[in-house]
Amino acid sequence: MPSSGSSLRSPLAEPRVRRTSYLRPDIERHLLHDDGEVVIVEIAKPPVAAVGPAGWVVMGVAILLLMGYAGPGWWLMMLVGLGLSAVGLLQIHALHMDRFVVTNLRVFRVHGTFERHVATVPLMRILDITVHQPFLGTLFNYGHLVFESAAQDQGLREIKYVDDPFTIEHTIEQVIQQSGVRPVAVRQAVVVEDDGT
Repeated sequence: MPSSGSSLRSPLAEPRVRRTSYLRPDIERHLLHDDGEVVIVEIAKPPVAAVGPAGWVVMGVAILLLMGYAGPGWWLMMLVGLGLSAVGLLQIHALHMDRFVVTNLRVFRVHGTFERHVATVPLMRILDITVHQPFLGTLFNYGHLVFESAAQDQGLREIKYVDDPFTIEHTIEQVIQQSGVRPVAVRQAVVVEDDGT
């Protein structure tokens, strides 16, 4: 039996320190497990978003292949080729690390390679979702989501390059309806009684 001056408090569980991964987005780290938050859908950038950065890589490799013909200035071509390739590869990696996540409680975006940025909007603050699908988006089935929310100064105003944007928009709307944040439209049957005339 503890003495009268001792406390029966249980020590708080030490949170497990997880190191940041620079190679993969760590979505689980940002979930509110104590509140029962689960991922409904995690959206990565579609391959079409990497076309521009892949162009930088291709140009860099082409310059590296041509540096043998440069004579004494080969080292300059090597630096330019390596630089262009590095820029393209870093941009491709940044696209890989950029994730948009829909959970049962909120939507959030995690992005950044060396610095992580997390922007969150609770489901109850989302007022409207607009899907913008450019011409190339209709061909390759990607688009951009624009959120109207009660708090306009967040990092989730526009999410660019979303695969199958209309399905994602529909999924977010379903999650919002199922969470009970917005009232569900109830259809009432109108009964007309025949008075015999």
